[in-house]
Amino acid sequence: MSTSKGKFITFEGIDGCGKSTQVKKLVEFFNKTKKTAIFVREPGGTQISEEIREILLNRHLEDISDRTEALLMTGSRSQLTHEIIIPNLNKGLHVVADRYSDSTLAYQGGGRQIDIEWLIRLNQFATYDIEPNVTFYIDVLPEEALKRKNQEKDRIEMAGIELQSRVRNAYLEIAKRFQSRYLIIDGHDSIDNIHDIIISHIKQRKYL
Repeated sequence: MSTSKGKFITFEGIDGCGKSTQVKKLVEFFNKTKKTAIFVREPGGTQISEEIREILLNRHLEDISDRTEALLMTGSRSQLTHEIIIPNLNKGLHVVADRYSDSTLAYQGGGRQIDIEWLIRLNQFATYDIEPNVTFYIDVLPEEALKRKNQEKDRIEMAGIELQSRVRNAYLEIAKRFQSRYLIIDGHDSIDNIHDIIISHIKQRKYL
């Protein structure tokens, strides 16, 4: 399902890839050119979703099962989609998301090795069949991403570089599967060059 009003733009990548920086730069760009856009992040974005985020990323809750993690992630996403994303798209606003449904396929599918086909169906239910118009995947090697993470690791980041390697491989497979909406960008490039690539693609799609 897509909308003919606002455009839904998502950013994906392993932790430390630099996507959050690019999300903020794109939102600023849209708003400077008088095209209103809003920013959302996952997990989180609503009061309920932020409460779920606290559970998911709590480094002291090591006993959360993989299936519980997947259900909590999609539960948070469902509330965000219902409360924020769909209403703003219907108003004609662009919604720029720091992670969305592909994160579940990559982290809980590739990383936790839960069946991806089942996760796709779960995502469809949780998101009311909403799909991004375009997804920017910022690709970096897990070793490089690890060097960039200076703050205390959350529960998922504590799983280590092996998990991030599986997640990266999953993202590359997801990009092939959904290639009509995916753009893979080399995350080892400079922040400004990555931003320029994104803006060029946005202009090609006539989202301005």
